[in-house]
Amino acid sequence: MIKTQRAAYVQKRLAELYPNPPIPLDHKDPYTLLVAVLLSAQCTDVRVNQITPSLFAVADNPADMQKVPVEEIQEIIRPCGLSPMKSKGISGLSKIIMDEHGGEVPADMAALEKLPGVGHKTASVVMSQAFGVPAFPVDTHIHRLAQRWGLSSGKNVTETEKDLKRLFPKETWNDLHLQIIYYGREHCSARGCDGTVCEICQTVYPDRKRAKKTKKA
Repeated sequence: MIKTQRAAYVQKRLAELYPNPPIPLDHKDPYTLLVAVLLSAQCTDVRVNQITPSLFAVADNPADMQKVPVEEIQEIIRPCGLSPMKSKGISGLSKIIMDEHGGEVPADMAALEKLPGVGHKTASVVMSQAFGVPAFPVDTHIHRLAQRWGLSSGKNVTETEKDLKRLFPKETWNDLHLQIIYYGREHCSARGCDGTVCEICQTVYPDRKRAKKTKKA
């Protein structure tokens, strides 16, 4: 298969497996999604979903959250890891949303990326999942699968994102990002597949005999 054929197969198979991929982080609006995505850095979605009910019981909007002491936020989110940095980010972005955006999470990539604790990937997730704007958030897991499937030879997540955006129609980006995540968790994990085990890896590279080494993001 050439790259475009691999991409077409991957997209078709993922759509069959996950026709309506749900958003994995529990939330009720753009603000609670933003906070949940921030917490998910180097933490599982399952753990985040266990912690956010306690956090949102204290404050589930920027007006209330900006009044909560950083130390209290940190104590609640400690199980998510990186709590000193994440608690400062949640407090800081809440203040900025109130002061500069009228209490509403901005539906603008550049504005989101200026918020404390919010990088390009987090902003992309919010644009995609909260506002329905086409985006292709790439984390280390999507980076790994894109390399295993021969869809990108990018040296980092930034290059991989550009490659994937060129390969797939814009209107499919939001679902495809989630579909790859679910497939990676269930069938093509870091330890569960080495590029030769899962259905998609075997189909797009039927003659591959050795493990596929991927470039670290």
